Amino acid sequence: MKPPYIITPAADQDTDGLFSFIDQRNHDAAVRFLQAVEASYLKLAAMPELGQRQEFHRPKLAELRVWQVQGFENYLIFYQPLEHGIEVVRVLHAARDVAAVFEDQGE
Repeated sequence: MKPPYIITPAADQDTDGLFSFIDQRNHDAAVRFLQAVEASYLKLAAMPELGQRQEFHRPKLAELRVWQVQGFENYLIFYQPLEHGIEVVRVLHAARDVAAVFEDQGE
């Protein structure tokens, strides 16, 4: 059976980088972060409309939504609803300039 979510390479790199950053300070917290991200993916795949819609001028990002990682509210999951689940586009720290991130990657 196909998983209910697709993770883009950029989102996968984001998650790996955030795990490494957190792991440098607290390994247990880093493991909890990964578990919280996975739980968030599953929750969003089951209820894709949960996240708040983001406003971007690019048509490709018209359906982009954002959701906080439970227990790690400074980390945001950017995703797009699909017919049967979600596509995770990025996982970013809330302090990042989100518009610049999406412009830089040509999304």
